Amino acid sequence: MRPKLHKPERKQLLSIARQAIAAFLETGKLPDITPTNEALHVTCGCFVSLKQNGSLRGCIGNFVGDRPLYRLIQEMAIAAATKDPRFYPITTAELSSLPIEISVLSPLQQISSIDEIIIGVHGIYIEKNSNRGVLLPQVATEHKWDRETFLQQTCLKAGLKEDAWKDNVTISVFSAEIFSEVEVKS
Repeated sequence: MRPKLHKPERKQLLSIARQAIAAFLETGKLPDITPTNEALHVTCGCFVSLKQNGSLRGCIGNFVGDRPLYRLIQEMAIAAATKDPRFYPITTAELSSLPIEISVLSPLQQISSIDEIIIGVHGIYIEKNSNRGVLLPQVATEHKWDRETFLQQTCLKAGLKEDAWKDNVTISVFSAEIFSEVEVKS
């Protein structure tokens, strides 16, 4: 199991995410940032979210940890800023006003009963045929959803009917270590 990231490591990852977005918006290239801290070289999945006045402004992630965490965070930060199909790409002018949040993920674990889902701890990944949807653990708590609402919203995100979770879908859960620029500044 991956050890918990401490405040200096969290700050460094958030800084790396911000630097990656800024450099990409300026040059169109991924910057060459290689931290020496070994904790940032672990392989695990992550999501990077951008917020604007408390609302989502971009969020992209990857469950597959096939490269060092710091590199995946750079790539997901750039994708959240420029490739989230729900939003127009951010501009250099607005970047400074968008707090960054990072969710470092545990591996997906398929469940056999929805009773295994713990609100505030688990995110949900639902898959049926070619439809897939994911919601991070913090989404349910931010919206004060119960388990059924969380499942319904994940189904809708997957492009399924809201009650599709009741019939022949694969449901997996994951946990996340979540931290943001707002939190680490204090």
